[in-house]
Amino acid sequence: MKLKRIVKVSGGTILDIRAEESHSGSHADYSRKWKTSEGGALLRLGAHPIGAVLHLKYYEGEIRDGKPIRPKDVTGEVGQHIRIPSFQRESKKWLVTSWEDVEDWSCIIITFEDTSKAVILASDGVLGGTRNTMQVYLSNAVSFANINPNNAVEVYAPDPSILKDEYIAEKLETKAGWNFASPDEDWMRGYPQELEDFIDSILQGKDPISGLDLAQDTMEVIYASYLSAEKGQRVSLGGFSGG
Repeated sequence: MKLKRIVKVSGGTILDIRAEESHSGSHADYSRKWKTSEGGALLRLGAHPIGAVLHLKYYEGEIRDGKPIRPKDVTGEVGQHIRIPSFQRESKKWLVTSWEDVEDWSCIIITFEDTSKAVILASDGVLGGTRNTMQVYLSNAVSFANINPNNAVEVYAPDPSILKDEYIAEKLETKAGWNFASPDEDWMRGYPQELEDFIDSILQGKDPISGLDLAQDTMEVIYASYLSAEKGQRVSLGGFSGG
């Protein structure tokens, strides 16, 4: 929401967005294979920054020209980094390694109708807690949204036992050393705001801030990215008109 206000007040053009959601791997057994998850890191993690990126470009187009700026083409790459031989030989594994036929790493490039670009990373091979970040480069401003980790509270302990059961942040491997302690992780991730908008949409009979068009575009981008990775080439999006 803050990024949207910055886009509006600046009046600038979004040239480039770089967004990421990554961590050391899902705890859920269903996520290990395509049959029960229908995708790996790209779908399970990447859906969040992809949706946020599309939403921001929608908003830019709506306030400037009265219609959203839609995604036009995607280029995707995926990988199974747990298959790297040197990693497999390591005796201690700090990452989830039980992936079967789904990717544990992905990167996609989205080209929008106005030819601006977005790069999205999603990985199950990142230590140090969950990463949720977005960098927005406008023609007249730059804004970084560090949802996680953020430096609102930083904490140091020489031994993890010192902090006992105090929650620091999701998916940390250790509480030793310097860490970013989220004071209100639910708020930073937007959960109460999301629920408030959901309830207001029902009570007031209005469309949610993130509606079905965004959901459809997000899924189209994701599966076009899988197709791009399989074919090794850029894939054009069909859009709602069936093109």
